[in-house]
Amino acid sequence: QVQLVESGGGLVQTGGSLRLSCAASGRTFGNYYMGWFRQAPGKEREFVTAINWSGTDTVYADSVKGRFTTSRDNAKNTVYLELNSLKPEDTAIYYCAARTTPGIYSGSLLYDYWGQGTQVTVSS
Repeated sequence: QVQLVESGGGLVQTGGSLRLSCAASGRTFGNYYMGWFRQAPGKEREFVTAINWSGTDTVYADSVKGRFTTSRDNAKNTVYLELNSLKPEDTAIYYCAARTTPGIYSGSLLYDYWGQGTQVTVSS
């Protein structure tokens, strides 16, 4: 069983920045492929970014490319999401997710474990 706990969300003005963290339990975190998703009120959950086990390969949604950066520290069992140049449309609950088998994917159904989410609100 893997437990994921997100933190770092909050209220920020347009153009501001936040850094989200996702701490994972388990000794095999270094084997997991990790993803970040978000869900705005009244909308479906959407893919934000994903990172491979070593942190050397990442994929981003077009809507966040160039503004968001994901990274990981396997020694700390933690994956990060740096959010820059935030816009009101980035307002959502942000979730991290883990895949226990190899592959960087954008489909939420392909992830095995999920955190409880952290709220990001961007004011205009």
